[in-house]
Amino acid sequence: MEQKHLSRNLLIKKLEMEQEIEKRLWDYIDNRCSPEEKEIVGRLLSQDPVWQMKYAELMGVHDLLQKEDLDMPSLRFTKNVMEEIAKYQVAPATQNYINKNVIRGIGLFLLTLVAGLFIYITKSMNWNSAPTSHFSLPIDTAKLNPEKFMNNTVVLVFTGLTVVLSLILLDQFLQMKKKMAGHGTQGGTA
Repeated sequence: MEQKHLSRNLLIKKLEMEQEIEKRLWDYIDNRCSPEEKEIVGRLLSQDPVWQMKYAELMGVHDLLQKEDLDMPSLRFTKNVMEEIAKYQVAPATQNYINKNVIRGIGLFLLTLVAGLFIYITKSMNWNSAPTSHFSLPIDTAKLNPEKFMNNTVVLVFTGLTVVLSLILLDQFLQMKKKMAGHGTQGGTA
C-alpha cells in the first residue's frame, strides 16, 4: 500500500515538474520572460537533455501554429445559419409554459400564511406588561405551543394534499409532453 502511495506521489511530482518546465519554455518561446529568466532557461537548454527534448517538442507545436492559417467563415455565414434555423419551427415563448394562476395561487397561499402567523403572534402578545430594564418580547411563550395545532390529523391532511397535488402536476406534465410529441410528428421536418 505504501509502495503505491510513494509511486503515486513520485508520478504527481514528475507531472508537476513537466508542467513547470513547459510553462517556463512557453514563456521563453513567446518572449514573455524577464532577461534573467531568459538567461536561466538558455543555460538549462544548453545543459539539460530533458529541457532540450521538451523545447524541441514545443517548438514543433509553435511552428505548426505559426504556419496554420485560420479559416475565415464565408461572408454569408451568419445569413446561411439564420436561413437554416428559419426552416424549423420556433418554440413558443416561455410565458406560455408558466400558468399565471399557479403563481397567483402560490402567492396567495404565502400571503395567507404570513398574515395568519402575524395575527396569531399579535394575539398571543401580552400588551399590558410593564417595560423592564432588559429586553424581552411581550409574548407569552406558553401560548406558542406548536403541539397544539401540529397533531397527527394535520400532518396526515397536509401529506395527503401534497400527494394529490403532486399527482395532478405529474398528470399535467405528462399531458403536455404527449401533446408536444403529437405536434412534433404532425409538422415534422425532413
